[in-house]
Amino acid sequence: MVASTTLTVRLKPEVKDLLARLSESTDRSRAFLAAEAIEAYVIRESARIAGVKRGLADMQAGQVVPHDEAMDELDAAIDEAAGSAV
Repeated sequence: MVASTTLTVRLKPEVKDLLARLSESTDRSRAFLAAEAIEAYVIRESARIAGVKRGLADMQAGQVVPHDEAMDELDAAIDEAAGSAV
């Protein structure tokens, strides 16, 4: 069995009701669904924050491309792709 721990959270009544309905519909416990949702959120937000930190580090190191230059490169790539699709 996978080790786990307990966490108590407060939910709006309407969210708790939705969770109960989802639990019934999926034949999963409310605790299982809540744990799955929290895990997905934590993974997604951790990755987002790590990406922001990498971007800030790049910026501080001067490893940036000016917006106009980046847009010009994108526009050229789009034009090239559109031309080769014909």
